[in-house]
Amino acid sequence: MATRLYSAWCLQASFFVTETRAVADFVLAHPNIAGAQSFHNSGGMILRGPGAQEDLATYNRQDIRIYDAIGKKGEKMLPGYRYLTVYKDLYSVFGGELDWFYGSRGIYTFTNEIFTSFAYYKKRGRDRNQTYDFDKELLMGDAFTPWKEYDHPTYGKIEVGGFKKNFGRATPGFMLEEEAHRNMAFTFYHAQHMPNLSISNISEKKISGGLKEITATIKNDRLMPTHASQDLKYNITRPDYISISGVKVIAGMLVSNEDFNVNKEQKVNPAKLRVRNIPGNGVVKVRWIVKGNSKFTITVDSAKGGLLSKSNK
Repeated sequence: MATRLYSAWCLQASFFVTETRAVADFVLAHPNIAGAQSFHNSGGMILRGPGAQEDLATYNRQDIRIYDAIGKKGEKMLPGYRYLTVYKDLYSVFGGELDWFYGSRGIYTFTNEIFTSFAYYKKRGRDRNQTYDFDKELLMGDAFTPWKEYDHPTYGKIEVGGFKKNFGRATPGFMLEEEAHRNMAFTFYHAQHMPNLSISNISEKKISGGLKEITATIKNDRLMPTHASQDLKYNITRPDYISISGVKVIAGMLVSNEDFNVNKEQKVNPAKLRVRNIPGNGVVKVRWIVKGNSKFTITVDSAKGGLLSKSNK
């Protein structure tokens, strides 16, 4: 079971503190982490933050659209599960894992509450008898212990029995393969939408004075940007760098509007441009004025989008 980062729970036992510290240290040491998922039980839920209403402003509209796209796909992949917001649809959680990962690290994070009674007969709606029917018809009585009298030293004659404590919370054994496979597939879908960068186009244009203009288009064809809005707000992760080597760089700039030739020049170290963010399903264009006709290489270095290079020849 995934370690929880709920601070209130961590105080109850020293090993919780050790586990939580280990997870936090690992995440802090790996700024390349773009997505996270943890698995609890039960209830058939795909949860996102915020955990408390007072943290609602942490999640801006653009990032919520990304959460919604992934979470709603999860509802399709996990029949019977519901995509929910913790504070609004469940209860308030303060200092929770979802909020720490996203609010403090800019990592898109879900918690799956594994298993739902929908799985018993693949139908919605509450039926008081379905647990008894399921135990009798599909578990052959394994989940229920018949009631019997017991002479308790304090309370006298009592009855013991009933459903075993894990029934209803833990996935029945014969259903584990499907449950695990579907949750795994949803995790892979989530991971698939982490930033995926490519240098999609490089163009060269000769200008006066023996100079040349080089323009590169950097494409991100996944939902997640290289920096979530929370990341940008608090400068959690370093900027992305787009650099050129092999030529003498006279000027370097970010292209704000190519149609109207609007650029933002970076005067310090123009060969290595600092880019705050490469948006999901979007592009960033950069341009250099260079001298020389030699072979050059363009390199993109992003903490969450990876390292890639492309040469002109």
